Order: sequence, then C-alpha cells, then structure tokens
Amino acid sequence: MMILMRTTVTLDHDVEKLLRRAVHERDQSFKTVLNAAIRRGLSYPEKPKRFRQKTFHLGSPAPGVNLTKALALADALEDAEMIRKLEIGK
Repeated sequence: MMILMRTTVTLDHDVEKLLRRAVHERDQSFKTVLNAAIRRGLSYPEKPKRFRQKTFHLGSPAPGVNLTKALALADALEDAEMIRKLEIGK
C-alpha cells in the first residue's frame, strides 16, 4: 500500500531550473521527476567506492639506474641537456 504525503519544499533556484529542464526533456510531471531525483540521491551508499589506481609493469630499468632516485635522475638528465644546448650555442 502506497501512502502519499503532501509537503511544501523550498528549492534553490538552480535546483528548480534543473528539475524544470528534466520535466521538459523527459516529458514527465514535476512530481515524478522530483521523486526520481530524491530516490537516486538517497539510494547512493554513504561511503563512495574505494579508488584503485591501475598499475602497469614498465619493464626493467637500464643497468645502473636506480628508480628510487628517479627525480635526481631526471634533474641530472635535464642538466646535461641544458649544458649540451649551451655548448652548441657558443
């Protein structure tokens, strides 16, 4: 048995616009669209699903390359490239 409850709700202007747009797009009544939106909003689990980053094996590093110091390696490579460009410019 369905029990109907009549109530007054004050909607923010942007929410009312979204509901009116959905009423027009779906060709449904305001009541139907509002009830569906409330059901969807309240039926989501309280905790979002845990994000898991996918990882990929990139192969073995070149011999002698320590990836635990990757930023130092990147700095050294950048420094070497800048030196090379400066020497070419002389």
